[in-house]
Amino acid sequence: MNRFFILILGLLSLVGQVSAQTMTLNEVLQLAQAQSVSAKRANTQQRTNIWAFRSFLAQYKPQLSLDGSLPNFTRSYIQVTQPDGNIQFEPVSYNNSILNLSLSQTIAPTGGTIFVQKQLQRFDNFIQNTKLYNGIPFGIGLSQPLFQFNPMRWDRKIQPLLFSEGNQQLIESLEQVSLNATNLYFDLLVSQVNLQIAETNRVNNDTLYRIALHKLDLGKISQNDLLQLQLSVLNAEKDLASARQTAAVASLKLKTFIGYRNEENDRSVINQTRPLELTIPNQIPDLTVDVNRAISEATANRAAAIAFKRRLLEAERDLEKARKNNGLNATLTAGYGLSNQGPNLLDVYVRPQNREYVSLQFTLPIMTWGRAQAIVETAKANRELAQQTVEQDKLTFEQEIFTQVTLLQMLRQQVVLTAKADQIGQNRYQIAQDRFKLSDLSVTDLGIATQEKDRARRDATLALRDYWQAFYTLRLLTLYDFETNQKIKY
Repeated sequence: MNRFFILILGLLSLVGQVSAQTMTLNEVLQLAQAQSVSAKRANTQQRTNIWAFRSFLAQYKPQLSLDGSLPNFTRSYIQVTQPDGNIQFEPVSYNNSILNLSLSQTIAPTGGTIFVQKQLQRFDNFIQNTKLYNGIPFGIGLSQPLFQFNPMRWDRKIQPLLFSEGNQQLIESLEQVSLNATNLYFDLLVSQVNLQIAETNRVNNDTLYRIALHKLDLGKISQNDLLQLQLSVLNAEKDLASARQTAAVASLKLKTFIGYRNEENDRSVINQTRPLELTIPNQIPDLTVDVNRAISEATANRAAAIAFKRRLLEAERDLEKARKNNGLNATLTAGYGLSNQGPNLLDVYVRPQNREYVSLQFTLPIMTWGRAQAIVETAKANRELAQQTVEQDKLTFEQEIFTQVTLLQMLRQQVVLTAKADQIGQNRYQIAQDRFKLSDLSVTDLGIATQEKDRARRDATLALRDYWQAFYTLRLLTLYDFETNQKIKY
């Protein structure tokens, strides 16, 4: 198997005047994680997730606010009804400013709000040249919904799940970056292998054609065989041009994805001219992955597993909301404090009077023509649908992991077998080439040996690509590193 990797490495030098930069798969993945647009977008989404959760937590802490109208000036004419019923328009010119300082605290279990406040109001009558103060030196109050849906109680259950889901989604997004980079890496690697095969075939066919010309003069080869070799030379030229174009496109895609920079010159512009020379990731991990362990880790780590719980809670929340919003709704508002008024500011604070208020507002639907029941029944059906969908998604979730574990083990065996087949194909072609030079092999048999040699080389490279794609797909599906036996963290 090592001989296969050595042979592949020998084929991966790029033709050109600009020196190539050799890169390994790990180096490409590190670049993708550090500077690709996909990775940056994932990190930005994570910051959004963090600040959204901090905003949620802040709702349950005391809120201090200052509000008011300062100034609040009016000069106009207003309608005034006289004692005899007539209307007169009287001029007014006043300023009615107010400031209110309040400290409030939500009560999550009940959905209510308790608050403490201080308030000061000043009224200036510019026509009569008078002023008057009114204020609340101290006040405490409570606003409590009764028989209503309490969103805060559900948010305390759902928002932490959303936060955890977002954290795991960051890891999944970065693992997806690794998987995408791996795919592009092997797209370029396969195209480079095909390019080297095309270059080798062109040189070999040209050499064999020249030998055939000499053999034709000696009468050891027919004109038909010579024409077949000439056609092989032309086909090799065509395959070489196509392979160069494919390799250039694959290189551009990989460089663009990982944000490849010219570290010696321009660090801000993607360098599309300097070629990349990719190495074969020949250290295949000797993994024995237990399916149950993989499913267990995926359930503990994946955002989708957290989403299963969240989706069920959201369905329960929507059902409770439908029930309570279509029944008796009431709000109790009560307060106690001190208040006073006077022509001077200090009058507000001298022997203030008690300030008390209490009110109960309610709404009771009496006739809805079945609308309330329809809303509740719809929420029930949606909850049942959510439960069924989650159960199906769990089965798909586990089946996907089981399939990937099985595939990984099979592909490792494929890498070993195709490497052996590649070595056999190279040896057989060398023997066929020597036999043709000695006039002991027909052109047709030589062509067959060439095709089998090329197919074996491509199959070996594609098997390696499939293995690493499966390897990083399993990491993505479980968010677990089975090489080091630890959870993946960033």
